[in-house]
Amino acid sequence: MEVGRGRSSDADNGGGNDSADASAAGAPSPDALLPTLSERDLKVLRHVGREWGQVLEGPEVWRSALPVDPNLGGYPDAVRPKRFGRFVPLTGLPAVEAEEDAEAPPSPLGRVGHHVRRVLLGPPLAGTAIAVERMRKLVALPVLSADALSSVAYGPEAMLAVLVLGGAAGLRYLLPVAAVIAFMMLAVGVSYRQTIRAYPHGGGSYIVAGDNLGRVPGVIAAAGLMIDYIMTVAVSIASGAEAITSALPALAPSTVVIGVAVIVVLLVANLRGVREAGAVFAAPTYAFIIAVFTLVAVGLADAAGRGFQSMPTPRLPVTEGVTLLLVLRAFTSGSTAMTGIEAISNAVPAFRPPEWRNARTTLTWMVTLLIILFVGTVALVHLDGVVPHGNETVLSQLARRTFGPGVMYGYVQAATAAILLLAANTAFNDFPRVLFLLARSGHAPRLFLRVGDRLAFSNGILALALAAIAIFVGFAGNTQSLIPLYAVGVFLAFTLSQAGMVVHWLRHRDQAHWRKSLVFNAIGGLLSAIVFVTAGITKFTEGAWVAVLVIGLLVLLALRIRRHYDLCAQALALRPHVIELPRQSAPASGPRVRPTAMPPRAADPETEELEEVESEEGPEEVSHLIIVPVARLDLAGMRALAYAASLGQPLLALHLSPTETEAERFRGYWATWGDHLPLEVVVSPHRAIVAPLVHYIETLHHQRPDLTLTVILPEIVVRHWWQRVLHNRTAPRLRRALRPLPKIVITTIPFHLPR
Repeated sequence: MEVGRGRSSDADNGGGNDSADASAAGAPSPDALLPTLSERDLKVLRHVGREWGQVLEGPEVWRSALPVDPNLGGYPDAVRPKRFGRFVPLTGLPAVEAEEDAEAPPSPLGRVGHHVRRVLLGPPLAGTAIAVERMRKLVALPVLSADALSSVAYGPEAMLAVLVLGGAAGLRYLLPVAAVIAFMMLAVGVSYRQTIRAYPHGGGSYIVAGDNLGRVPGVIAAAGLMIDYIMTVAVSIASGAEAITSALPALAPSTVVIGVAVIVVLLVANLRGVREAGAVFAAPTYAFIIAVFTLVAVGLADAAGRGFQSMPTPRLPVTEGVTLLLVLRAFTSGSTAMTGIEAISNAVPAFRPPEWRNARTTLTWMVTLLIILFVGTVALVHLDGVVPHGNETVLSQLARRTFGPGVMYGYVQAATAAILLLAANTAFNDFPRVLFLLARSGHAPRLFLRVGDRLAFSNGILALALAAIAIFVGFAGNTQSLIPLYAVGVFLAFTLSQAGMVVHWLRHRDQAHWRKSLVFNAIGGLLSAIVFVTAGITKFTEGAWVAVLVIGLLVLLALRIRRHYDLCAQALALRPHVIELPRQSAPASGPRVRPTAMPPRAADPETEELEEVESEEGPEEVSHLIIVPVARLDLAGMRALAYAASLGQPLLALHLSPTETEAERFRGYWATWGDHLPLEVVVSPHRAIVAPLVHYIETLHHQRPDLTLTVILPEIVVRHWWQRVLHNRTAPRLRRALRPLPKIVITTIPFHLPR
């Protein structure tokens, strides 16, 4: 049963202003897997329905012929969950819920796996809980700002690592370069405030660039963001492990093991949902803010006692001349402290209402804290004469000099390690949203549209964890090796986003303060472009070429996927006179369907003994009911219905919906088509697919054990093996699940995509 996607424009669901849809901006949406028909689609659907009405008897005849009652009053004890998952509410009736023990598989190993999943992830949440799974500002700040704030631990050090190549002369540029970076933080932060104002339902780089610059720039921005988020996890974990080994050198050989273990913990925490992850990650972020504030305050107080005289730096060998290229490289390396600024604008739908206002407030808090912590740390580095050391981080040296090897030093290192290890959580919030948006517009596989048990984008979270583990292990958790791959993606996305905002304000000159907003976005875009070009040139041979290559491959892959989905949409679109309609060969008095009440046969004494021995049924003794699961009213679904109706047997169409809203929408489409055949809608609030269909079909069989149920499944057949991942595999899964049930016949109607 193929689930189609809705139509989307080349803007890729970019929205500006109040016209943007919240779900399109990245909020969890169980309805995203199911299409919304346009006015043209509805017009074609009505036309097709009139064609069906010319060859079929009225819908009342087909409903009266049903040998079962599709409106189940409940699940009988004989149909409790065994091999499959939980029950779901039935349309128009109270929910029928299975007990926790009944949800577990029967095998001991299966039960262990089921209970482990429930312990780790918690019970599934209904789609109606989405509004509850939002963040207030005090939770959103640590969850979405951990990436940006934690960069204070490695951004200044990355800048210093370049300047020391020029010796003492290179260190003279520390404060000027830091001042430019701080100004850029302010400019980019203010420009993203304008983005949130223009896109109150979520204005990430993908939406803004796609809406204003076109499809390809939008995909490029999304690819840059994806690389950025993967590198955020890898760099944050590597830096956190480095902070641990700075304090405990004996753990240095276990860096990779520590990093992988932390990524797994982040994976489980985020699979549990937004609120759970926020509760876990709030304390370390606030602990780090307090630690760095205390460090800077005490360090500056000590410096004030000596009249703010800078301490002498160790004698530094000069390995490079102080050139413009060296300064630009330092500027680029230090600019990694800006990563994560865009996270809040990407995640506006994750805030509590009013989302956009709370997001702007939280962004202001984050940028203010980031500038204070960054400038304070750099000032302290300058005053204390600290330079990078191979076995100890710069922040660790500052803490040791300021507090000595005591409790406060341990607190600073513990807080730094905690926020660096958990800063990757920002990526776990935003990476799945980018994949969700790409999938909505057809640039990524539809499996990334699915919302998991805990209302999180589980597939996207899992994809990020696997990619980050591969990068982290591949580079052995070395921070300096990972950073060159870092800046390219994020500043590419920054540049395209801000350029898109400039175009946006030029298009909407009627809005208040559009000139001021345009200036802010233009400055932010220019500075981001400078960093992107500089990083691409100066760090190309150090590893930036890998990021550039991967971004290019992701863009090509996304465009190929979009091309495939466009061909699918074209092939599956309803067109009059294309479907082979069912033709009735029976007299005009009615279709060739059996009446609901089948009269029992008269007892025949001469055959009773044979019947006790002979269990085979003759053709005339087989009572039929045909069930057609339909995900959407496209060409594949219509052909399955046409084939089923042509058999002239009682027929029931079955639709599975994740929400009541979508259920009503589908009933409306069914009525637009003409309501020619009986329809039953099953609502699955926890977004399960196979289990509810199997339980429903098994319960119908329990009503009439003498019936032979024929399940007709529409299925998309792709040309190449790799295209299978672009389509859900519901039909094969349902076929495997139904095969063990008695008196169930499974028929697949393949729909071959054109070559």
